[in-house]
Amino acid sequence: MFAAVVYVLASGCAWRHLPPAFGVSQATARRRFTAWTEAGLWRRLYEAILGEPAARGELEWASTIVGAACARAESARPSAEVTT
Repeated sequence: MFAAVVYVLASGCAWRHLPPAFGVSQATARRRFTAWTEAGLWRRLYEAILGEPAARGELEWASTIVGAACARAESARPSAEVTT
């Protein structure tokens, strides 16, 4: 379930495009994302990643993953310039 939600967040795809290989329905994944958001999970994960691991110099893998997700999201964003 967690991998399915992270996939949608990192890839920028719509919930309805969640690949069936994750073994969870799109509706269930979205409901779980909403529940985790309301429970504050994402903030706690963010603080955990930037807390102790960052202080020990172990943040490289996390920043690499976040950077890749950002790059993927940027490449999926439609261009503001329209060519004819």
